[in-house]
Amino acid sequence: MASFEVTGTCKLKGEIVPQGAKNEALQVICASLLTTEKVTIRNIPDILDVNNLIALLAALGVEVVREGVGVCSFCARNLCADYLKSAEFAKKSASLRGSIMLVGPLLSRLGLVYAPRPGGDRIGRRRLDTHFIGLEKLGAQLTCEPNGALYRVEAKQLQGAYMLLDEASVTGTANVLMAAVTAKGTTTIYNAACEPYVQQLCRLLLRMGANISGIGSNLLVVEGVAQLGGADHTILPDMIEVGSFIGMAAMTRSELTIKGTSFDNLGIIPQAFQRLGITLERRGDDIYVPQQDGYEVETFIDGSIMTIADAPWPGLTPDLISVFLVVATQAKGSVLIHQKMFESRLFFVDKLIDMGSQIILCDPHRATVIGSSTLRLRPTVMTSPDIRAGVALLIAAMCADGKSIIHNIEQIDRGYQNIDGRLNAIGANIRRL
Repeated sequence: MASFEVTGTCKLKGEIVPQGAKNEALQVICASLLTTEKVTIRNIPDILDVNNLIALLAALGVEVVREGVGVCSFCARNLCADYLKSAEFAKKSASLRGSIMLVGPLLSRLGLVYAPRPGGDRIGRRRLDTHFIGLEKLGAQLTCEPNGALYRVEAKQLQGAYMLLDEASVTGTANVLMAAVTAKGTTTIYNAACEPYVQQLCRLLLRMGANISGIGSNLLVVEGVAQLGGADHTILPDMIEVGSFIGMAAMTRSELTIKGTSFDNLGIIPQAFQRLGITLERRGDDIYVPQQDGYEVETFIDGSIMTIADAPWPGLTPDLISVFLVVATQAKGSVLIHQKMFESRLFFVDKLIDMGSQIILCDPHRATVIGSSTLRLRPTVMTSPDIRAGVALLIAAMCADGKSIIHNIEQIDRGYQNIDGRLNAIGANIRRL
């Protein structure tokens, strides 16, 4: 198990470029299974979750060619259906949450797929009902092993249908969408997720020959086509990294320029940081964060305490709630952090309390942060519980007065590309042990 030794209070200065979006990469790489022709994807982040998915596709028989830094081509002409029944496939896909998005495209191509219960962060219950109910609406039959560890999904011919998703699940929408593009007839998906990453998946599918309307809304209409072709696609910058860098700059009282953010696809993220009192400026497609000696939380118009809550797009992405919580500890004022989606995502706050933060964990979904712009965090030894909490703890350690140790940084590596090297290049002091 690797660790970070982080020396805090170092000032950051300069420019940093966000990596390609992890969540989009997992979707569009799975979409390459829908065609026998070559699909080229650019700006792929070099992170564990994405690399493990690429390795899984290669084991399935997909021809994977690394064409340059962050550029891969995929050709799924010869898929090995028998591999889906192997213990190796079950083990590899069970360790990767994104593997669930193999089901839709493989069902479209092969008519039969075995899917183990996927892995990923332990941040609370992450049910798969939306995925499988949507696929059943398209005519798939689902059976489950008695222990619930393996699902068998079969469909001789997928048929378009109307469906109202029980939740606006991003991966559920992506899975159903990828199955629907070659289904016979018209599929209407209501209460679809409309995050930029789903929009990007739709645009890739359009370039491959799909017929999709309603992109960017929660109502997608798909006219099935007989087959799809090859395409070229570029992944957006990762909005979670952009938000993480804004938080780092504010907490370390640094001046930082975040390059190529695709600002128009950030939604409410910049505004939410501004409500914490953080000054930032849009410069073309970049974000400039000036050095600030402190920042003060706004209140609502009626004077009530500020609440930062996650919500389906265009609301605030839940993946940044951990970052907002840690940034609030150094603000002047109080904030209620409300994580609605996952009931275990706030449990890392005990580490922040050990560092001197004033936080009341109200229940599994809510924490009240009493911020202080004068109270410096204490260094400590901690363990990263998941990707997003891991980065939040890294930000806290960069702000602390002394050396902190963060164990289990493989969790951070799953979602952040060479994070220590890139931050050290702009002034951080992070040593990988």
